[in-house]
Amino acid sequence: MSFPDSDLSMRTVSTPSPALILPHRSSSAVLNGSSTSSSTFGMETIAMVHMPPASLSHPQRCLRQSLNQQEAPIDILPDHAFLQIFTNLPTNQLCRCARVCRRWYNLAWDPRLWRTIRLTGDVLHVDRALRVLTRRLCQDTPNVCLTVETVVISGCRRLTDRGLCTVAQSCPELRRLEASGCYNVSNEAVFEVVSRCPNLEHLDISDEGLHTIAAHCSQLSHLYLRRCVRLTDEGLRFLVIYCPALRELSVSDCRFVSDFGLREIAKLEGRLRYLSIAHCSRITDVGVRYVAKYCNRLRYLNARGCEGLTDHGIEHLAKNCLKLKSLDIGKCPLVSDAGMEQLALNSFNLKRLSLKSCESISGRGLQVLAANCFDLQLLNVQDCDVSLEALHFVKRHCKRCVIEHTNPAFF
Repeated sequence: MSFPDSDLSMRTVSTPSPALILPHRSSSAVLNGSSTSSSTFGMETIAMVHMPPASLSHPQRCLRQSLNQQEAPIDILPDHAFLQIFTNLPTNQLCRCARVCRRWYNLAWDPRLWRTIRLTGDVLHVDRALRVLTRRLCQDTPNVCLTVETVVISGCRRLTDRGLCTVAQSCPELRRLEASGCYNVSNEAVFEVVSRCPNLEHLDISDEGLHTIAAHCSQLSHLYLRRCVRLTDEGLRFLVIYCPALRELSVSDCRFVSDFGLREIAKLEGRLRYLSIAHCSRITDVGVRYVAKYCNRLRYLNARGCEGLTDHGIEHLAKNCLKLKSLDIGKCPLVSDAGMEQLALNSFNLKRLSLKSCESISGRGLQVLAANCFDLQLLNVQDCDVSLEALHFVKRHCKRCVIEHTNPAFF
């Protein structure tokens, strides 16, 4: 369905509905991956805002009724069907739908549709777009947008500190921010987001952005950088230098982190309690040995999918991290029963262990483990080749243990 752009030149001081974000030239502007026609006002990008579509006057209504004896097929759809359609629209198209009629206006601004704001394009005046959108979304809750949890503005080269500060001040429930490729943002704006959005879980930035966070947050104790695909060992080195108080750190799914990065993390020494390196394919026993040697107060380690980890790495962990309570080494094909024996001999405080999809683990390793780690409370052996007898053995010796398995004969 296409909508006419005949009224794009209208400008009003009212701000109930941002209809379009327009570039400075009359060429197509990409907003959220879609093209929209544009309008020119000098050489400046403007954000168009419009009043809700007004009801038709009596003569107009009579004329329309005479021309259309029945409703258009689309008008028959119930509200929930419209909402389902609108959930698939990018930000700019959703704004355009708000201009069709009063019913569409009310539906398009349903708070459930505004958990995500996605703006793209290197010619987009993104600062103004963010200001207009957040102003409209703040109408029901003055000054804050409680619905917005994700903002994607990657590649918006015209983004400045002003736009990022708008997000920080207006979106306190922000959980995900993607702003890679935005080169006109300073350290102060990144710090504004970090300090004002306490629920932030995913921050897609370059190492330079990580430097900014580290330099301004010297007391940072919990940092989760999962899926920060540009994170490198150099970024971790800078982080450890400026944030020596880190107790919990996740770099899972960061494909560029290697053993050198773990060597830097190991400099946190006894302060580190929680570490997730899941699916970091460049990590081997070498990096784990650094962590085991220096971070001897480690309580939690998630090394799921680290295929370079072997029994030797498990041995270093077991002998040095005696307070280890939770260990996930699922999908580590080189870990075998020999590693289980090392855990059994040293890790008496172990309470949670995941061996999911560890193809080299057998019932013998589980029996040795269960005979020594009496406090085990959770054991995941899904997709492992272990016998029914071994599972019953674990249950007898670790009476409080919940066993997650894929053996239909075991109850």
